[in-house]
Order: sequence, then structure tokens, then C-alpha cells
Amino acid sequence: MRGAVIHAPGDVRFETLEDPRILTPTDAIIRTTVTCVCGSDLWPYRGLEPIGAPHPMGHEYVGVVEEVGSEVTNVKPGQFVVGSFATSDNTCANCRNGYQSSCLHREFMSTCQAEYVRIPNAHGTLVATDGHPADEFLPGLLAVSDVMGTGWWAAEAAEVKPGSTAVVVGDGAVGLCGVIAAKEFGAERIIAMSRHEPRQKLALEFGATDIVTERGEEGVARINELTGGIGADSVLECVGTAQAMQQALRSARPGGNVGFVGVPHEVAVDGQELFFSHVGLRGGPAPVRRYLPDLIDRVLTGRIDPGKVFDLTLPLDQVAEGYQAMDERRAVKTLLKP
Repeated sequence: MRGAVIHAPGDVRFETLEDPRILTPTDAIIRTTVTCVCGSDLWPYRGLEPIGAPHPMGHEYVGVVEEVGSEVTNVKPGQFVVGSFATSDNTCANCRNGYQSSCLHREFMSTCQAEYVRIPNAHGTLVATDGHPADEFLPGLLAVSDVMGTGWWAAEAAEVKPGSTAVVVGDGAVGLCGVIAAKEFGAERIIAMSRHEPRQKLALEFGATDIVTERGEEGVARINELTGGIGADSVLECVGTAQAMQQALRSARPGGNVGFVGVPHEVAVDGQELFFSHVGLRGGPAPVRRYLPDLIDRVLTGRIDPGKVFDLTLPLDQVAEGYQAMDERRAVKTLLKP
């Protein structure tokens, strides 16, 4: 088969790889229908995470089951499935508590920008749809495997409630999906922080009521101005930088909550400041598997359309261009078709 391999910062190649095979009884092999480039893939691409030896890339996927291990009984060959970027058995104590992304047998997916993918813990990770969805639903279902589920977790962690005010820090795919989630959770006011006009328009389409272009302390001051000097009830931090975290914490009101889902890079929280702020802080890898049945239904019934975050579609063999377009902010998110 063929797939994406990162060799060095800025160097992603489309290469011939060994075909995946069943390694454990709980594995499945899927034929990828669509996959994509994630904003978090840009950290190593930009040289901000170590790469080491060349290795495959990608953690978002939907596809058709080709083969299953002997212990996989919930899906079968020929079914269309959606999974999570973090695999889970869905039976351990952490899974039963709703945190499948902390499953005791968790494995993070990392080979999905390819024609075929091995899914560990397939029996607990994959959710089959009724039949094969129409092509128009594929982008939305692909978004559910990570960015929509992560945006949903950001809203939940930030405790967005009906009638509340929510701020979304970050206008990438996760942040934009966070706007969708905040609206679905019933927020009355949703303030999206963005400097990019195309992303602002999409945020407004998804349900944002206000746009704030300022960043850092200026951004915090603008949030305070919009909220009568109090701050927001909920803040969704969807970036992962030190500035974004500080901006999020200082934008929340006393007693408010911050949900942080951006993978932290050089982020340090001042314990003294957090202590006196009365702001709650929760985050981590999204337990996407918990949300899959609900989010799949919302996509297939047309209630939400997170697939709109894909503003560039390319054949898989042009994956390098997909990375470059996102790195240069010519695209929010690149969808890849094998």
C-alpha cells in the first residue's frame, strides 16, 4: 500500500509501505475511505516536536472493514466504520467512567494517512453505521473521529450550559468545531477569537455571535469589555500554546471554567494565579469514543455539519501539498482521498 511518511520538518513524502496485518485478536484492518491532515500534525512538520526516524503519519480515519481478529465481534468485513484517534477496549474502569482516551490498553493512532490501516482495540474503538453513508456525509464523519469530538470535549470540560457565554480560543478545525459544540450545548453567546476572515465567516456560520480579533492581554481586555467586566462562563482553549492558555484562563470569570484540548507546548500554569482566580481547569485527550454514537447521528441527520472545516480536498498522493497548505494557512484542514 501507499501512505504518508514524515522524514524531517517540512518533508512529508508519499511512499510505498508494508501492508498492515492482524497482529492481535482484537485488531481490525480497514480500507481508508477518507483521511486528513490535522493541525496537531503541524507540530512535527514545523520542527516543534522531535521526529526521529522517518515514520508514517495520521490519526483521523473512516473506512470499510477488510478483516477482523478473532475477538472482534462488534464489526465485520464490509461495514463502514468510524473510530477514534485514541483506541480503547471500552470495558476497563477508565472507559466505563467515560474516559476512553485514558483506556488501560490505549494506543494512539499514527498511521492513518494511508490506503489501509490497522486498528488496535477494534472491538472497543470502531462504531459501524447503518449501511454505507452517502459521499456528502464523509467529511462530517471524518471530523467526528477527532476534531468534532475534541471540540465537543472542550465544551464539556468548560461546562458550557444553556444560556451561558462561551469563548473559543483558536480558529483551527478544533476551535471551529468547538463553536458547533458550544451552540449544541445551548450557549447563548459564543465569542470566537480569530484573525482570519474565512475562519471568522465559518465560525459565524457555525453559531458564533461575536468575533474578537485581538490576542494576548488585548484579547482578554476585549472579552472583559464584551462581558461587562466579568469574563466568560466557559472558555474553550483549542490551541496549545502558552499565550492561548493564559488568554483562556484570564478570559474566564471567577467560578467559570476552561476546557483545554490543544496539545500543550511550553505551557506552564501559574498556581498562585489559578488559585485566586476561582477558575476551573480541565482538559486532556478527548474521549471521542464516548461521543461517537451521538455525533455520528447528529451528522447523518444533518443537525451538525463539521465537515465544512475541510476547505481543501486532495488525492492522498498529494499529501505533501496538504501539509504545506495548512502550514501556510491557505487551508483550515485538508481532506485526503486515497
